[in-house]
Amino acid sequence: MTYMKTLLGAAASLALTAGATLADPAIIFDLGGKFDKSFNEAAYNGAQRWAEETGGSYNEIELQSEAQREQALRRFAEAGFNPVITMGFAMADPLSSVAPDYPDTKFAVIDVTWLDAPNIRQVGFAEHEGSYLVGMMAAMASETGTIGFVGGMDVPLIRHFGCGYAQGAKAVNPDINIVANMTGTTPAAWNDPVKGSELTKAQISQGADVVYAAAGGTGVGVLQTAADEGILSIGVDSNQNHLHPGQVLTSMLKRVDVAVYEAMKAGENLETGVYTLGLAENGVGYALDENNAELVTDEMKAAVDEARQKIIDGEINVVSYYENDSCPALNF
Repeated sequence: MTYMKTLLGAAASLALTAGATLADPAIIFDLGGKFDKSFNEAAYNGAQRWAEETGGSYNEIELQSEAQREQALRRFAEAGFNPVITMGFAMADPLSSVAPDYPDTKFAVIDVTWLDAPNIRQVGFAEHEGSYLVGMMAAMASETGTIGFVGGMDVPLIRHFGCGYAQGAKAVNPDINIVANMTGTTPAAWNDPVKGSELTKAQISQGADVVYAAAGGTGVGVLQTAADEGILSIGVDSNQNHLHPGQVLTSMLKRVDVAVYEAMKAGENLETGVYTLGLAENGVGYALDENNAELVTDEMKAAVDEARQKIIDGEINVVSYYENDSCPALNF
């Protein structure tokens, strides 16, 4: 059986057992929890895959507050876990403070690519490329000519998703109307399905009949409400098609699971540096399975697959929000 110790409260949470095996990996899940059915859960699935394939063990913590970020990093490093894998852009500052103090520990972080530290593997994704594809699908599936986007915390990363989505939709229908809302400006925006539901209802009232959720656990409320109201939704990060079969048009896959699996597999030999995973690396894509097969027409699949290859070949340039902090296809 795999050894997984969940660290939850401030005092008890970081009291690592003395018997923990040195050089086991550890993972720090971001706010929202490892069962958010999205970003964190993808990471959990990657860790579980590694544990099941190898019989290895890992330690974990589900963060409950911002204050735990640096504390968890230091305790895991001091206890000898290696590598220490972290989730989300909010780990950037804590890693900048902690990593230099533990030069023999390898760290990995998902969604951060700008740190200057020799012992950190930084993994980013070309979310705008995958979002372009699902934006095309949304425009092709829409009957009203209006589609929606519900983001989580209003940060450049989520605008990056929305920008790619809008470009893909407008490539299919230049006149399409895109309604976009962010859930909030604090980390609580990642885990507010009630607010996600409210935003979805508001977008439906404006005519949206396909809504893309890039909002972590908040997206569960988006997908649920879309299903209840009889419109289509698009999931994110993990394959969420199964949550509402026949109502989720597709999911924009962000292979966080693969990034975590590869980091655990490498162990103390983890190569550090900056890695960006896009369509060419199969780091992003769209989900097609028995739950959405009847929703995705042959025409839709052919168009999206053609666009995918053109993006890889450089024939289609999907503008990144990061390039100039604005989006040519969508005003947030």
